[in-house]
Parts: sequence; structure tokens; C-alpha cells
Amino acid sequence: MIRVVLPAHLKNLAHVTGEVRVEVAGPPTQREVLDALEAAYPMLLGAIRDRHSGKRRPFVRFYACELDLSNESPDDPLPEEVVAGKEPFIVLGAMAGG
Repeated sequence: MIRVVLPAHLKNLAHVTGEVRVEVAGPPTQREVLDALEAAYPMLLGAIRDRHSGKRRPFVRFYACELDLSNESPDDPLPEEVVAGKEPFIVLGAMAGG
């Protein structure tokens, strides 16, 4: 099971509190985690990734083990601490402005 931390607005959208846990079908990658998350919570479809291209939405960032994984390949393996359930995969809503 992969632990996933969502920002408050996505928790509200998914009607969850706290961390969520998802089971991934294949090797634990960003793509597999997000596929499992969207399958378990279909209301998140299009909120984290573009529905057509599958690319990360602007102002959404991914972190794990204090590393910014946002620009990594979605098919790269997740850190072992995330796979083991010791650390969560974090979806973060970034802010912009001046």
C-alpha cells in the first residue's frame, strides 16, 4: 500500500480526511500511484493530471522523502521508503503570485 497525502482542496473533492492508501498494480511509480488514486476516487480525474495527455497540471507538485519528483519521469520508480510505506507520496498544490 502506498500512502498518499493530498492538499485540502483535493481531500474535500474526494470526501476524505487524512492520508489515503492505494494499492498499485505494477511497479510503484508516479503513474501507477496516480492511476490507482484516480480509480479509487474518480472525482479526482482531471484535477491532478490532464485527462487527455496525462501530464501533471500546472501548480501541482509531487514530493517524496523531501525530494521534488514533479519533473521526474512518471515511470521512474518511487523511493524505497514510499514503497515500504515509511514515507508518503505527497501531492501538493503550489501557489503563484507576486
